[in-house]
Amino acid sequence: IISETSSRNSEVIHAGIYYPQSSLKAKLCVRGKELLYNYCKDRHLPFDRKGKLIVATNEHQYRFDLPQLLRSAAINGVDDLKLLTKDDVTKFYEPQVTSHGAIFSPSTGVVDSHSFMVSLLGDAENCGSTSTSTGTCTLALHSNVDNISVMDNGKLMVQAEGMELVCDSIV
Repeated sequence: IISETSSRNSEVIHAGIYYPQSSLKAKLCVRGKELLYNYCKDRHLPFDRKGKLIVATNEHQYRFDLPQLLRSAAINGVDDLKLLTKDDVTKFYEPQVTSHGAIFSPSTGVVDSHSFMVSLLGDAENCGSTSTSTGTCTLALHSNVDNISVMDNGKLMVQAEGMELVCDSIV
């Protein structure tokens, strides 16, 4: 576990600001962000809502681009952004930044991906999973997937390294 893509994760918890308006990606990001923060809090996993500044480096960006980004983010359900003046940026957030203003995103953060992945493994094991197959959970680490098909009953049939697994969902 934690030896492939997840091990090279940036550990950033994105707020959902930049995705196309009303897209599935935006909805999943906004919902997933809150689920991830709650999961980490409930399990005492390391995370930090550090926040993020989106800085305008010229007047046009401050007057036109940042307000458009605020509108787009609001449509996506990101409702905690704050438009800051250049004085707000230097006084309250980052005195070394030269800007024409910024947006502050308080729900952007970071998570300890190693602790998170170990916790997910523990959750899987607690529901009866092992590295082969038992009960209603299967954990098939480092298994090459040969085929995935949708069965008539809507379940997924996964063929992986000689195993045939019937699943409601795949992570």
